[in-house]
Amino acid sequence: MARMTGPVHATFLVAAPDQPGLVARLAGFFYNIGLNIIDASNHTDAFTDEGPRFFMRLVVDLSGLSSPAAVTALGGSASRSAIEAAFRELATSLSARWSVDYSDHVPKMAILVTKDPACLYDLVLRQRAGELRCEIPLVISNHPTLEAVAESFRIPFFCLPITPETKREQERQVLHLLKRHHVDLVVLARYMQILSEQILDEGPPVINIHHGFLPAFQGAKPYHQAHARGVKLIGATAHYATRDLDQGPIIEQDVARVNHQLGPDEMTRVGRDVERLVLSRAVRAHLERRVIVEGRRTVVF
Repeated sequence: MARMTGPVHATFLVAAPDQPGLVARLAGFFYNIGLNIIDASNHTDAFTDEGPRFFMRLVVDLSGLSSPAAVTALGGSASRSAIEAAFRELATSLSARWSVDYSDHVPKMAILVTKDPACLYDLVLRQRAGELRCEIPLVISNHPTLEAVAESFRIPFFCLPITPETKREQERQVLHLLKRHHVDLVVLARYMQILSEQILDEGPPVINIHHGFLPAFQGAKPYHQAHARGVKLIGATAHYATRDLDQGPIIEQDVARVNHQLGPDEMTRVGRDVERLVLSRAVRAHLERRVIVEGRRTVVF
C-alpha cells in the first residue's frame, strides 16, 4: 500500500484565458498567505479558437498553513477549505477552471482487463515498486483468464462475463464496484469491451491504451493493418476514454522503428512493449496531477 511520507503538498491545476499578470497573481496568492511554492510550470497556447489560453501547475508546501500569517490572511481559519474558498474567489476573477489535490490522499485505481496480462503485470509491478503512487483495490474482467495473476498479488478479482444480452447489467455491476471501492481512476489495460455512456458519465476518469498510433489503424488487428501497409514505425496511444471511441484527449504516445523483416507476430511483440511504456507514463502523469484536459486535447506538465 502506498503511503504518504514527508510534508503535505497541494497541487493546483489552473486553466484560464491568457492575460497580463497571471503568474504574479497566482504566485502572489500563496505568498500572501505565507505558503511556499516548491514547483511551478506554465504554458500559454496562442492557437485556440477562443484566443490565447493559459495553463499552470503549482505545487505548494502546506507546512506553513498554521502560521500566524496564514491564519490572519485566511480570516482566522487556516484550513484547506479556507484556502480553497479564497482561491475560488481568485479563480472566478480570472475566469479560470481549477482543481486541487493533496499529497496525503492516495488515489485508488481499478484495472479492467480481458485476457492479455502484459499491461496488468506492468502496472501492478510498477505500483509495487513505488513508481505509481496509488492503491489497486480491485481488478475487473469479463473473463476468468487473469484471476490467478491478480490473486498472486493479493488483489481482489471480479469476473463479470458479458454478452449482448447482459451488457447493461454487467456494466451496472462494474459501476457499483467502482463506487463501493471509492475508485478515483479506471485503467483499461487491454480491456476489449466498449464502455457505455453511463460508466463514462457517472464513474471516475478512464484511461485507455490503444494498440496503435492514433488516429491511424483504428479497430481490430492494428498490427496486421500496419504490416499490410509496410509501415516503418508502430506506436501506441494512451488517452482518456470518452463517448467517442478512441477519440478522447491524448495523454501519451510513443513509437518503435520496424522494418520489412518483421511479420505480424513480431510487430505485435514490439507493439506490446510500447503499449506498456505508454500506458504507465500516462497513468503516472494522471496520478501526479500533471494533466489538464482542455477540450479534445491535454496539456501535460
